Amino acid sequence: MQMPQDGEDLASQPWYHGPLARQKAEALLQQDGDFLVRASGSRGGHPVLTCRWRGSALHFEVLRVVLRPRPGRPPALFQLEDERFPSLPALVHSYVTNQRPLSQATGAVASRPVTRQGPLRRSFSEDTLTDSPARREPLRTRKWSDSQPAGLEHMGQSRQDCSGPGALAMPPSAVPRTGSDPLLLKTQATLGSVADSLRASDGQLHAKAPTKPPRTPSLALPDASGRPPTYCELVPRVPSAQGTRPGQGCPDPETPWWEAHEEEDQEDKTFQRPQAEVSFCPPDTTSRLLGPQNRPLEPGVLRTLRGLFLEHHPESTALHLLLVDCQATGLLGVTRAQKGAMGVASGLELVTLPQGHRLRLELLERQEALALAGAVAVLGCAGPLEERAAALRGLVELALALRPGAAGDLPGLAAVMGALLMPQVSRLERTWRQLRQSHTEAAVAFEQELKPLMRALDESVGPCEPGEVALPHVAPLVRLLEGEELAGPPDESCEQLLRTLSGGRRMARDAPKFREVAVQRLRGFRLNPELREVLTTSFVRRLLWGSRGAGAPRAERLKKFQRVLSILSQRLEPDD
Repeated sequence: MQMPQDGEDLASQPWYHGPLARQKAEALLQQDGDFLVRASGSRGGHPVLTCRWRGSALHFEVLRVVLRPRPGRPPALFQLEDERFPSLPALVHSYVTNQRPLSQATGAVASRPVTRQGPLRRSFSEDTLTDSPARREPLRTRKWSDSQPAGLEHMGQSRQDCSGPGALAMPPSAVPRTGSDPLLLKTQATLGSVADSLRASDGQLHAKAPTKPPRTPSLALPDASGRPPTYCELVPRVPSAQGTRPGQGCPDPETPWWEAHEEEDQEDKTFQRPQAEVSFCPPDTTSRLLGPQNRPLEPGVLRTLRGLFLEHHPESTALHLLLVDCQATGLLGVTRAQKGAMGVASGLELVTLPQGHRLRLELLERQEALALAGAVAVLGCAGPLEERAAALRGLVELALALRPGAAGDLPGLAAVMGALLMPQVSRLERTWRQLRQSHTEAAVAFEQELKPLMRALDESVGPCEPGEVALPHVAPLVRLLEGEELAGPPDESCEQLLRTLSGGRRMARDAPKFREVAVQRLRGFRLNPELREVLTTSFVRRLLWGSRGAGAPRAERLKKFQRVLSILSQRLEPDD
């Protein structure tokens, strides 16, 4: 999904279908994550984002907040619940690219746009959303109204247009504002109702006090037929008055979703029976780097990824990986619906329970896929020896940025160390020798710090307390609960078994503390959407095995790819 340009017309967006009935929109959505944007007739032409999630079609009306005209500021902002955007395409792009839930209550994620077929029918909502100068030209003529309340019905019309049967009836949403505060067009009253509420007295107009709006805006409006509402309830966050600095045209960016305060349900603290197994890995989405049907290890994509990682320091890449790992583990971004379905508040608790089987498999696959991708970064360097040594140094520096006391992302550290310790990589003697000669500091840190640390973490004796660790090492517990036997003599394996189980209980108990540490690590962090995308499990899976091979059984995929890595390793440094 490409980033829309400023002022881009809605007609150029393939996901915008214009005026479309709700039933027809629902028929176009086939899979979870499919979405489109339409102009709803029952909502006065306002834009509605329709998305399919968990087998049901959900409808989210987009709020349009009109701003007072000011140089350098957009005419309106668009909002669902959290952040406000200067255009509707910018809103859709942000939610799809970052895989953010459309609402906290539903947890629905829009991932695949449903492309419009055929020409677009125009509507008034499209004119108001695009705010093109040509469409605003009628508003530039001289406005008039007399001092009587009855004259309000002619507001927004020129004197010559107010006579004759062809007089222009200006819609309420097109009336220019004179106040300085944002106004939701959704709650704006019609001119007729305003005129009825005014009375003339001593040459002045007095308005009746309007009814006080609800404290929490709700978009779950009842249908005129009395049927249950079909639109999902949104709870928009209104930014504070300090959101705009003097001299700035637009409000400051909203607080990132991972820094938002997690709401706690105070009403019911009793145990909730789990309803279903929960997955924190979103479905395959439309990628900006991979085509709809990609082949495994496409050379052009690998070159793009190499340049993307070179643009970021290891510390920045480590924070991106921490954010994605926290989402995949269920530590950050867990919706209320997901909490209700799994019966606990965090994935660190779910992973220790019987209903966490699906999550445990996803975490194992994620660590294996990231390790294979790291090995490809080294084995895919068919150029000079120094190039492969530089790739090794990059992985070592990333591991150092992920270790306890730094980013504290132990699952990410385990994946990077898995790539460095993979047999196909560790056998490259000439490459490791070049690393020790050209990048001695990185080689020493790998041998004397990272390898002993990883060994201690695998044996459940390494650092695990919240503070220096933001996300604990869950792989030993996951493998144990999935039936893998511990290696070593029986007495030692028994002690390791007890340490692993005890560490799992502490991890589940300290889940809120780990979340606080992760949020603290990510405070002030600037997200790069492309880098975040390439670190997700679905992207790595498609990168390694292609769009067709990604759906094969996990064991079969791993076995075939291990053979591919062995061939690449032998080509680089054949056995004597």
